[in-house]
Amino acid sequence: MLTIHAAPLVLPVGAAAVADGAVVVDGDRIAAIGPYEEVAAAYPAARVRRWPGLLTPGLRQDRARALLTRCYHPDPREADELGELPLWGEEFERIAATMDTARRAGSVRRGLQRMLRHGTTHVVGPFGAEEPALRTDVARSGLTAVPAPGHAPDPAVLGGDLDPFAYGGDLAATAHGPLTVGGRADLAVFDVPAEEALRTGGAGRCVATVLAGRLVHRAR
Repeated sequence: MLTIHAAPLVLPVGAAAVADGAVVVDGDRIAAIGPYEEVAAAYPAARVRRWPGLLTPGLRQDRARALLTRCYHPDPREADELGELPLWGEEFERIAATMDTARRAGSVRRGLQRMLRHGTTHVVGPFGAEEPALRTDVARSGLTAVPAPGHAPDPAVLGGDLDPFAYGGDLAATAHGPLTVGGRADLAVFDVPAEEALRTGGAGRCVATVLAGRLVHRAR
């Protein structure tokens, strides 16, 4: 099904911003990018999803491996005891000392889900054959595993922060790549007024994540 994702501002990265813009998704591919009125006229039968704020490429989480293997992501049923935020450092080591395979796998799956809620569509590994369960969970999530960029952050610096912007990069440095016609439809939408707001916790304002054309996270 054709879907138009429309937002007050579309930031394709590598191309001019589009005010009152839209991205047309056909299956797992981007069919068109442009002003909403033009796109809607060209695709009158498409379903329309209107979003607030900014529509951007999906984000790349450079610290994904550390966030999945050196953090514990509490089960909602553990919130009274452990809270809701990822546990890092000494707290993680305390839990890891008695954590069985099932509990570790549950933490990894919750971590992947929470990355999607921050607009992440690509994760930096490695997720090698020596860790088959981790590799399988990443593959099943639909997230794309990619090699580390040259500027990858020190995993120990930022603890359990799931925000891909936490290392200080701008959108061009943090996005998985530009939105292009014919490219895979990996998108994120943030309820913020401008690109600058993404660098001050904007990923936590993610209202939608689209992975290969599928809406995998929706906050509203």
